[in-house]
Amino acid sequence: MAVEDTQPLISHLIELRSRLLRAIICILVVFLALVYFSNDIYHMVSAPLMSQLPKGSSMIATDVASPFLTPIKLTMIVSVFISAPFILYQVWSFIAPALYKHERRLMMPLLFSSTFLFYLGMSFAYFVVFPLAFGFFVKTAPEGILISTDINNYLDFVMALFFAFGVAFEVPVAIILLCWSGVTTSAELKKKRPYIVVGAFVVGMLLTPPDVFSQTLLAIPMCILFEIGLFFSRFYEGKGRNAAAQNEEDEQENENEKPTV
Repeated sequence: MAVEDTQPLISHLIELRSRLLRAIICILVVFLALVYFSNDIYHMVSAPLMSQLPKGSSMIATDVASPFLTPIKLTMIVSVFISAPFILYQVWSFIAPALYKHERRLMMPLLFSSTFLFYLGMSFAYFVVFPLAFGFFVKTAPEGILISTDINNYLDFVMALFFAFGVAFEVPVAIILLCWSGVTTSAELKKKRPYIVVGAFVVGMLLTPPDVFSQTLLAIPMCILFEIGLFFSRFYEGKGRNAAAQNEEDEQENENEKPTV
């Protein structure tokens, strides 16, 4: 490999390292700012369950270090979630030079909308799904059973739901990208609507804990978001493919117009 061929690769690796370091530093700064409030953050996250527990019940810690480590673990996860816009910006800054102009025009709105939808999915889980799900679980518990959830198990449960709903709310962005790139069209997606509805329940089963209630609460919003994405996708159909073809034609014309020696 020639020296001039290795230079771009080395510069890209240096740029990637720089972007990764900035993202890590951002996460650490947010973590250090929040770690003092780690117990308060855990209390806020556990509030949907605590408000549903019967009188005399409380959460428990089965491991010796759980009361200390679990809130710290949650604070680190929250720091990553809060830093997500900055992390996505670093990703965008790294890949932007390699994109065409029409791709850059689309990517920024998509980054903003995908971040917003991810936060919206988490908010939906916290304010709508958690109260309904925990209320249902508590009320259907057998008589004489004292509900005392381990704080670490609870954190794993709610983080799985947060992530599942955050990812599920990205459905409109995924549909717009598929139609924009020419992979499919809104008309084809309409024909496949019954299969997509079934697929939403399958995805809900895979992403959520093993209960029908959480699966349904995830699948129904996914179906609604599919319809929203379907509505907006018709405005973007094939635009990416057409623009790419036009760019290729322009590049070919420029090559042909270059003077020969």
